[in-house]
Amino acid sequence: MRAHYLQHVPFEGIGSMQNWFDRNGYEVTRTRLFADEPLPLLDEFDWLIVMGGPMNIYEEDAYPWLRREKEIIRRAIDANKVVIGICLGAQLIADVLGAKVTRNKFVEIGWFPIQMSEAALELPLFKEFPQQPEVFHWHGDTFGLSGDAVQLARSAGCANQGFLYKDRVVAFQFHLETGPENVRLLVENCGDEIVEGEFIQSGEFMLADECRFLKVNQLMDTVLDGLHLILIA
Repeated sequence: MRAHYLQHVPFEGIGSMQNWFDRNGYEVTRTRLFADEPLPLLDEFDWLIVMGGPMNIYEEDAYPWLRREKEIIRRAIDANKVVIGICLGAQLIADVLGAKVTRNKFVEIGWFPIQMSEAALELPLFKEFPQQPEVFHWHGDTFGLSGDAVQLARSAGCANQGFLYKDRVVAFQFHLETGPENVRLLVENCGDEIVEGEFIQSGEFMLADECRFLKVNQLMDTVLDGLHLILIA
């Protein structure tokens, strides 16, 4: 199996997902969009992972590669590939599916609980999820839902935290793949976004408890396990 990820900035990689792919014998490749690297052909990957970044999906004039990225996401979905979107990646998938992406009422940065939907907890992909897992956030935009998408979760600060589309397209506004080094790099590169706010925590607090990272990484593993089973069925 082959997984390919789209990277928007040097400091946001796939985190704990790399460990899962290594354990399961996947070949992992990437496109560094910030370096204007070429996108792969559809037959060169089985999974497409679209990562986060500080830009917005509507900033195509500033980041011209966004147009090409949206096109490959659309083609991967149409070809029934497994597609995972994290944060900006989730917003890009929502946009491709025809949903609106807008500024959220609140900026969410740090560890906050989400409420899983009843529909999500009935799905095999999320059977191991608690009703209110604490997950990591770093976003200011949010997305709507297309008519065929199943809402996965919401939070006190954001109405839509994730969706599932056609069983194998998963979009998370939050981060389950992140580890301590990922957060350190976010604080280092995007620390100016850490201001006073109802849903904004300090860098020190975000890094204080490493058990949080282990818990979300385990949840990420269960999602990847489920998607793998769907793909090989």
